[in-house]
Amino acid sequence: MLKQTPEQEDSNSKARKMVIGYPFALIFIGMLVNWLAFGFDPISVAMPDKLGIIGIIIAAVLLLANHTWLMTSTELTRIDHGLLTTPEEWAEKNREKADAAQAGWDALERRHNAHRNTTENTVYFAILAGLTLLVSPPAYLVLVWSVCFGVSRLAYTYSYFAANTDLRGIFMSLTLLPLYAMAGYLFVAMMMSF
Repeated sequence: MLKQTPEQEDSNSKARKMVIGYPFALIFIGMLVNWLAFGFDPISVAMPDKLGIIGIIIAAVLLLANHTWLMTSTELTRIDHGLLTTPEEWAEKNREKADAAQAGWDALERRHNAHRNTTENTVYFAILAGLTLLVSPPAYLVLVWSVCFGVSRLAYTYSYFAANTDLRGIFMSLTLLPLYAMAGYLFVAMMMSF
């Protein structure tokens, strides 16, 4: 580990505090929006309402568009930089990974990172939105949070591909906010049910 200057240590300390506080701030914001805009009701398992279904449909279409963008961009990056997928393909073409330029690998890694981040967040979205949809939430809750998630994922992909770190951070927050908001709603609704 490299020796750090006092300024670097101070900067790292502040960064660590921000990273630790970040999810708690998003949980607070999500809960505040839920309380002010939607309120909380005890869990009442029922068939999903139409607005919630519409929200899930919109999010699903946006997420599929995002997936298509990620998939297509990844394959175009492979083509543009002469990158192959499997060891068999490299052998068939009589090429080695070392033959490819680092810029190509960097571009591919950017797309893989965006794809992985989207996949991991979408898993939680699917679980939380599905559960929230089934517990009779206030009318617009699932619609608002689902559309927010879908739009934010598209914007996150754009900012990641554009190498705009500040914008990427904003849209990562707007992706996480619906997750924390729905989880918070479910937790409070569950607690009100006892």
